[in-house]
Amino acid sequence: MPASFAASLKPLAADIKLSHSVFALPFAVLGALIARAPGPFTPRDALLLALVVACMVAARTWAMLVNRLADAEIDAHNPRTARRVLARGGVPRAHAAALAAAAALLFIALAAGFFAVAHNPWPLALSVPVLAWIAAYSWTKRFTSLCHLWLGVSLALSPVAAALAVDPAAVGLDGWGGGTLRPAVFWLSGMVAAWVAGFDVIYALQDEAFDRARGLRSIPAALGTRGALWISRALHAAAAVLCFAASRADERFGPVFTAAAVLVAALLLLEHALIARLGPRAIPAAFLTVNGVVSLAAGALGAVDLMIPA
Repeated sequence: MPASFAASLKPLAADIKLSHSVFALPFAVLGALIARAPGPFTPRDALLLALVVACMVAARTWAMLVNRLADAEIDAHNPRTARRVLARGGVPRAHAAALAAAAALLFIALAAGFFAVAHNPWPLALSVPVLAWIAAYSWTKRFTSLCHLWLGVSLALSPVAAALAVDPAAVGLDGWGGGTLRPAVFWLSGMVAAWVAGFDVIYALQDEAFDRARGLRSIPAALGTRGALWISRALHAAAAVLCFAASRADERFGPVFTAAAVLVAALLLLEHALIARLGPRAIPAAFLTVNGVVSLAAGALGAVDLMIPA
């Protein structure tokens, strides 16, 4: 076990998989670009976008470390998760708690940056409630099978929060500079909620027997594999529809984002085809590869569409 806090940073960073920020980060960037006023991309825009990205990384670091701390005892008894660094006692829990606190404080400080740059008080005012919501997910499987939806909503905050940070008028709050309400942000947020909840149901299939034996709640534990897969399919069908709705809700979106919506629907079909054909063996590929491409396709292609001059 590392004796110093600095020596604990590398194993903790590896355990929480910073690379998995790919699932929400592109949607935060897209939400920020939707909220941005039309016109040339300015240094101020770049600074606001950098703050959005930094906030996302800090918030995810906080949420993942809280999750690992909350689940350390459970993870230690689950063969799939027993090698996680806190579950096996690889670093002191105090070091993980200190890093989580540092990530939370950094998130609050970054949220204050939006006031400094754009006189926007909303990110700072809502920073603590957001941190509380995303951390609370770690306890939801102890009392509700709808924990997957809680996770979906947690990630779905990203496009709305990013849009709010760039211009509150985009989400219907007091703004400035002639900003306008952007309904596409809400359609995009709904898409993220349904998409994440759907793939989290698939991911939870790996722990169906363990969760049932330990009295933990999940849709697979409650409904079994067959029922859980139908719930996941319904959620992903809703996600595809909501992605198309987002592509039609803003006049600045054109054929590029429409193509992204088609690609998202095709990738979600592929994910379920893999699960149906290969069973649990396909879960790692479906979770990481397919869903990573879904996020990058929707976020990156949507951003490209917005940045193309009209």
